Amino acid sequence: MKYKTTHKENLNALRRINGQVEGVQRMIEDSKYCIDVIIQIHAAIHALHRVADKIFIKHIESCVKDAFLGKSNREKTKKINELIKVIKDLHKLT
Repeated sequence: MKYKTTHKENLNALRRINGQVEGVQRMIEDSKYCIDVIIQIHAAIHALHRVADKIFIKHIESCVKDAFLGKSNREKTKKINELIKVIKDLHKLT
């Protein structure tokens, strides 16, 4: 799947997520039902994952692709190692 996102779109998504988090804060201040709070927290987490996925895909489509078009083997290896590290780190978080 190919995403055509821009910094502006990502910033807009992050602003919406910020609004979600502020909503969760209000829910806690208002002593809302715990399950409802948890559901909203997971919705915000999921939204953050979507933004991260879009940024990661854009990175592959641009920076990594550029590294493989006419760059040195050293630069290619550097990008591959960078991707491997990110993927390993992401697996540790899940």
